[in-house]
Amino acid sequence: MVRRTGRRPGNPDTREAILSAARSAFAEKGYDGASIRAIATGAGVDPALVHHYFGTKDKLFLETMNSPVDPVDLITEATVGERDEIGVRLVRAFLAMWDGPRGAAAVALLRSVVGTEWTTKLFREFIITQILRRAVPKLGLDPAEAHLRITLAGSHLVGLALARYVVKVEPLASAPSATLVAAVGPAVQRYLTGDLPGVFPE
Repeated sequence: MVRRTGRRPGNPDTREAILSAARSAFAEKGYDGASIRAIATGAGVDPALVHHYFGTKDKLFLETMNSPVDPVDLITEATVGERDEIGVRLVRAFLAMWDGPRGAAAVALLRSVVGTEWTTKLFREFIITQILRRAVPKLGLDPAEAHLRITLAGSHLVGLALARYVVKVEPLASAPSATLVAAVGPAVQRYLTGDLPGVFPE
């Protein structure tokens, strides 16, 4: 018998071809504009194969970002409990992720974000679709204020991660996580639910 040539469903190259096509599609068209069918066409595979390897569009997008964690997990952990402790819970969960086995992947992701315009576009889509859209309904914020509040909190956390884990500025880099939770948690809480005089119209 003559063996057929070309990619077969089990070939590892198929998975990478899908990821490559997905990265291009998400960067060029955004999350909403990139369809599974278009990604499959770009990879030269059947759309069913995309679902076989990655399940949902959300999961495929997280894979293209090499995200060490699903933002839904962090958001859920932060929002279960008393509203006035969201900041502390969020910072605690955030640091636990960076200090755990997934920390190296998180550092690699953060470094890649500022590498090229392409990776920056992907990260912007990641923030909008995977964090903002999911966090707003769970936090119960005023829609007119929600996006600015969440991005203010997020910028604080990204800055913390950059200084502690990438640049490794001391004494921040070696400070106990509990110390940082106590210091940063209230600031994040204020961004999310506190009064921000002069920021929003009265």
